[in-house]
Amino acid sequence: MAEELVLDTAIRDWVLIPLSVVMVLIGVLRHFVAKLMRSNQTLDAKIVKEGQVIVRARNLRAGANFIPLKSFRARKVYYNNEENGLLHVPKGQAQNPQAQMFSDPNMAMDMMKKNLSMIIPQTLTFAWVNFFFSGFVTAKIPFPLTQRFRSMLQNGIDLSTVDVSYVSSRSWYFLNLFGLRGLFSLILGEENATDDTQRMMQMGGFGFDPSKSLSAEKDGLDIVQHEWALPKFEKRAENVLRKLVG
Repeated sequence: MAEELVLDTAIRDWVLIPLSVVMVLIGVLRHFVAKLMRSNQTLDAKIVKEGQVIVRARNLRAGANFIPLKSFRARKVYYNNEENGLLHVPKGQAQNPQAQMFSDPNMAMDMMKKNLSMIIPQTLTFAWVNFFFSGFVTAKIPFPLTQRFRSMLQNGIDLSTVDVSYVSSRSWYFLNLFGLRGLFSLILGEENATDDTQRMMQMGGFGFDPSKSLSAEKDGLDIVQHEWALPKFEKRAENVLRKLVG
């Protein structure tokens, strides 16, 4: 049976709260440092245009059933026409994003700065937590959890008798690292420089080809089955009125 622990209030005052406050302050500092290191690089108009086209095509797929069939077909031809459709990418015109990145030294330098602003603070903070707060049980989750969460919540504590809902200091660091995104969005705005998950996706997506997104969106729009939803709403409104009158 899992052992129940009584957490000392000193752990809350000297481990839990300081660790959370330091993580927030480091995130805010990283945001302003990243803004200072960012170079004044203008976005390519073609890339911005392609991104806007993809967003508009997705909105069309999402709201296809709320416009008449004739209007949907006209918009579909406008995007997927094989001659001059916005989503059509002619063969041989797809750009090589890796070659474009290496040809632009500012883009490669910006990526290296972003990676450094992410890796260095994380390494120093993890070393600080591992040195001063290693082995502490800092908090308890107020609801029961299964054994699959033990490795995630009790990193650094090798005791199988402790209940899974207890959180170690090292796991609390990782929970703050990936769980403060919403708080940073409220404090610093949506376009902040502290989103490590998005940063990792950018690193993993090195060499991403935007033409593939256009082709994928084109294929998605081709398979959409239009079914106008407004007549259904009219029937529902008619049924509701009849119930009210009757």
